[in-house]
Amino acid sequence: MSIRTILIHPDARLRKKCELVKNFDSKLDNLTQDMLETMYEAPGIGLAAPQIGVMLQVFVMDCALKDEKPNPLILINPSILWHSEETSVHSEGCLSIPEQYEEVTRPKSVKVSFQNVKGMVSEISFEGIEATCSQHEIDHLNGKLFIDYLSNLKKKMITDKMKKLKRELARK
Repeated sequence: MSIRTILIHPDARLRKKCELVKNFDSKLDNLTQDMLETMYEAPGIGLAAPQIGVMLQVFVMDCALKDEKPNPLILINPSILWHSEETSVHSEGCLSIPEQYEEVTRPKSVKVSFQNVKGMVSEISFEGIEATCSQHEIDHLNGKLFIDYLSNLKKKMITDKMKKLKRELARK
């Protein structure tokens, strides 16, 4: 297992729709383990494959609190089957948009269909922060970022901050 480099917005790969996973092999298993390790190291509660430059429909998440037992989830080829009419607002951040947090309104509950690392199809229901996290990561797989839910002004301000951050990192 290894820690992967997380792409910083703006990066064209973060805006592309990812391909379906067709090969459920040891490479996929290694990818998901690297993703979990990268997510925990960052630290974050979710990480989508395009955030590390892999254009496949894969994401990992773990919304367990610090004092709770870890609950890592790996979702491959996920799709939202159902979402509640009721919404909730969470302050969202993103490992590809470091240190920027904004309130985003999303459905409070979702039901997601996905495959595991062996290719078996399953369904899972999420509420609260897990529902927010799963929707945020599925957005990544479709080339959408949480800042796309914000006003154009806020989106531009955050994008400009990220451009500046990338210039500073490039100088190091």
